[in-house]
Amino acid sequence: MNHKKVAEEISNALGEGNVQAAAHCATRLRLVLKDNGKVNQKALDANDGVKGTFMANDQFQIIIGAGDVNKVYDEFVKITGVKEASTADLKAVAGANKKNNPIMAFIKVLSDIFVPIVPALVAGGLLMAINNVLTAQNLFGPQSVVEMFPAVTDFASIINLLASAPFAFLPILVGFSATRRFGGNPYLGAAMAMAMVMPDLINGYGVANAIADGTMPYWNIFGMEVAQAGYQGSVLPVLAVSWILATLEKFFHKRLASAFDFTFTPMLAIIITGFLTFTIVGPMMRTVGDGLTYGLTWLYDTTGAVGLGIFGLFYSPIVITGLHQSFPAIETTLLADVANTGGSFIFPVASMANIGQGAATLAIMLLTKNQKQKSLATSASVSALLGITEPAIFGVNLKLKFPFICGMIASAVASVFIGLFHVLSVAMGPASVIGFISIAPQSIPYFMIGVVISLFVGFTTTYLYGKKHSELFVVEGAEADGEVAVAINADPESNAAPKDEVIAAVVSGKVLPLSDVKDPVFSKEMMGKGLAITPEANTVYAPADGELTVVYDTKHAYGLKTNQGAEVLIHLGIDTVNLKGQGFTSTKKVGDLVRKGDILGTFDLDKLKQAGFDMTVMEIITNTQAYGDVAVLDKTTVSGGEDILAVSETNDN
Repeated sequence: MNHKKVAEEISNALGEGNVQAAAHCATRLRLVLKDNGKVNQKALDANDGVKGTFMANDQFQIIIGAGDVNKVYDEFVKITGVKEASTADLKAVAGANKKNNPIMAFIKVLSDIFVPIVPALVAGGLLMAINNVLTAQNLFGPQSVVEMFPAVTDFASIINLLASAPFAFLPILVGFSATRRFGGNPYLGAAMAMAMVMPDLINGYGVANAIADGTMPYWNIFGMEVAQAGYQGSVLPVLAVSWILATLEKFFHKRLASAFDFTFTPMLAIIITGFLTFTIVGPMMRTVGDGLTYGLTWLYDTTGAVGLGIFGLFYSPIVITGLHQSFPAIETTLLADVANTGGSFIFPVASMANIGQGAATLAIMLLTKNQKQKSLATSASVSALLGITEPAIFGVNLKLKFPFICGMIASAVASVFIGLFHVLSVAMGPASVIGFISIAPQSIPYFMIGVVISLFVGFTTTYLYGKKHSELFVVEGAEADGEVAVAINADPESNAAPKDEVIAAVVSGKVLPLSDVKDPVFSKEMMGKGLAITPEANTVYAPADGELTVVYDTKHAYGLKTNQGAEVLIHLGIDTVNLKGQGFTSTKKVGDLVRKGDILGTFDLDKLKQAGFDMTVMEIITNTQAYGDVAVLDKTTVSGGEDILAVSETNDN
């Protein structure tokens, strides 16, 4: 690689004077830019030295690869004149840029709270969908399945019980997750939420009726009447209560002597929060939450299909901003009170938007001659059609702009249609082509027609426009045939073909697929195929016989070229470059020859976890394209030095 040339091309693509700060880690340049809109993405995509780009943590990250990124960085600093910075410095700069955006900070908090509990809600939602299929009238005939086949009645009853549990006790899930997010003891949060749904209270769904007909019981607290109202299905009251509880807990931790802290802090936090909950905070936040929910429902009922079409048009732009992370708080409230709300209109619209973007990306896959773009569009379109749109939106559609707009139009048209037929979901689930399992049974046919509309409009408009404007697919620096030869991870100095071999695990622990890694560079296989390991020991072993080509000063990453030609990247943890070597040891240097099973170094697993770092270890074959197949052996756990990864010249599948 010509490091100076790559750095010059990157600098030109970013725009003159556009780089605010620059750092690098083991595989990528990490940049804070003044204006992300000035980036010439086509030029970066055409650069053979660039393996991919993405935005994360307000940093524009350019993937170069181990062994080259530091050299490109050095040249980049010389060319741009930007001051060298550590990744910690870069994070501070990025944080300073966004610290004045309270809306995004609030959305981030909501995301942190709801993401951990989504699996429970999805499980309950899908079970609820199954129950709906079993009990719905007029789905398979005038009678429901349980009426036609009474033998399945009790089975349906159990399904309904399991489906209802996450929603009936939703405050407990939210209380646990929210209190942990706010820095308190999550078990205290769960305990407080349990108090809010105690059977002794009037069930949250019946509070309005109990007040209206005068049957609501009250406590007399020093002359003040306090309603004995429960909060089943509530979200906003629990969020507020969790914040108060966590704040009080931290307050008492700081002020009570250690001899009293363990005993009295939980008691004081719970009793004060409890009184505030039932006297002030709970009733007030119930009113706010009901007002927000009823307001959105009123807007939907009033504007009907037109309003839903506008919502569908702007849903994908909302995803870009991250505002969609606030929707679960509203949607779970709608779903928790299906008897009154009828269900959620958010899920069907989200499905139409995701399908529209996926269809547009699918059209790009057929249109483009750029093999790198075609490969990305293929996987991204499938992902979007199944409900995950970020790869399609950020990796393909926004770069070309017109597919993104076509996807928006498709979503709007389909949303108008489902709005005309009042399509609502009665459970949470995958917002995708298979989303019908969460739709009210009588609306499933209309939902599926909406799916077809979004697919057809998104694909057709993108394909026809792209066919007419083929110049939009010309990538700067492309060869005459319109394709860009991207030699990802290939070694230009070696003509020797790599040979078949089996590579060992670098640490002991639980084997994970790369898709589970919380870093898109690895989870999307931008650096190549391989595996991840949740470590259970502190020692790092050489995975094969070979030469160390990379040993970072921070000791968190190694590069090894095996004697058989495989290029292996070993990355210890995520963002551990910020530690500057603290918690890591290594006695190896670049150029050292190692044998399979040799100790490369160690890391203090417990200390690093306590510091809040994700210590997942990645083991990547960076010259994946030189092989026909890279396969992980069928093991759930592995010991350091034990065979785990097979690479071969041909694909035997």
